[in-house]
Amino acid sequence: MLRRLLTLLAVALLGLAVAQSQIEIFSWWAGDEGPALEALITQYEADHPGVEVVNATVTGGSGVNARAVLKTRMLGGDPPDSFQVHAGQELIGTWVVADRMEDLTFLYEEMGWFDAYPQGLIDAMSTDEGIWSVPVNIHRSNVMWFVPAKLEEWGITAPTSWSEFLTICPAIQANGVTPLALGENWTQVHLWESVALGVLGAEDYDKLWTTELAFTDPKALEVWDVFGQVLDCTNDDAAGLSWQQATDMVVGGTAAFNIMGDWAAGYMSTTLGLEPGVGYGWAASPGTNGVFMWLSDAFGLPMGINNREGTLDWLRLVGSAKGQDIFNPLKGSIAPHFESDLSLYNAYLKSAAADWQSNEVVGSLAHGAVAKEAFMSDFATVMEIYLATGSAEGAANAAQAIAGQVGLGQ
Repeated sequence: MLRRLLTLLAVALLGLAVAQSQIEIFSWWAGDEGPALEALITQYEADHPGVEVVNATVTGGSGVNARAVLKTRMLGGDPPDSFQVHAGQELIGTWVVADRMEDLTFLYEEMGWFDAYPQGLIDAMSTDEGIWSVPVNIHRSNVMWFVPAKLEEWGITAPTSWSEFLTICPAIQANGVTPLALGENWTQVHLWESVALGVLGAEDYDKLWTTELAFTDPKALEVWDVFGQVLDCTNDDAAGLSWQQATDMVVGGTAAFNIMGDWAAGYMSTTLGLEPGVGYGWAASPGTNGVFMWLSDAFGLPMGINNREGTLDWLRLVGSAKGQDIFNPLKGSIAPHFESDLSLYNAYLKSAAADWQSNEVVGSLAHGAVAKEAFMSDFATVMEIYLATGSAEGAANAAQAIAGQVGLGQ
């Protein structure tokens, strides 16, 4: 009898331990971006019924707040089991060089991912010492959003260059409409990179991040001159608006255009219920047709976590075509996996997938693909200098100094 009781107690304790198994997933996907993550979590918990996913979300556009919290936790020896990060230098230049992440080459070999993702994407997530993250999506940064019916009403079309945009700006303002909706500081950096790509072209844009083109070069100074003229066509209350509120200005007809990543498509389709191509339209940001400025959200494997095996299962789901096809139609992004089922995606995302396959590809500054986080963070100060002074030379000198300090391109 005693043996039976002990056996039952052991089984109960084992069941309790299984039921209490957890993995903590840290991200900044809240509010309108939350449903995509929740769908992925639901699938994980269905596949692994003994494991609970703790959704540790820190709100704040583009991860500004989340990265600050993550830094405290990583330095304090309390890493989440896995965390959202922009693939590329945002992770490599921080926690990889600090030796806080595990090499995932073994997982790529196990899952066959060397044949599942574009080599350029794998290269962006790698160093000579290993592969450091698993991508869940591909976003496009350089997109101009508008409402087709409104453009028709105003008698304008989406501009194909910044000079064309600046030409039609007064006519839009004459209608009592803001030509370009803009939000808080990080969205201004987001706009800057599209202006830079449109002014410089893909080759010289890439040279900024390898330091082959100095920020003080006349070509780069022109970016700030054009950017300043574009800012004159934006809303005065930009600093107080989120990216969603800037998007709402376009949807509501108080602004003609907005430059934002294609998470805006997820917001307009999933949250606002608008039909792509009808309720909202899109084009490459002025001067960037044929170029796809990419960023990718990814997850890695920190050292010293509580549930390594459960986290590896999370990464297996995140990196699979199945997981990506659950997540991305809701998020407003496309799957990097070659076996993604495009029939699950809306008209915008199908067009983005076609462009990803055919366009020239460059990485985003604002979203961690091309520059170390130290540079990206300090570039916010460069932006503040420009907004306060309007001096292209002052902003360029500051950017060049920061590039030297952080070892940009090394």
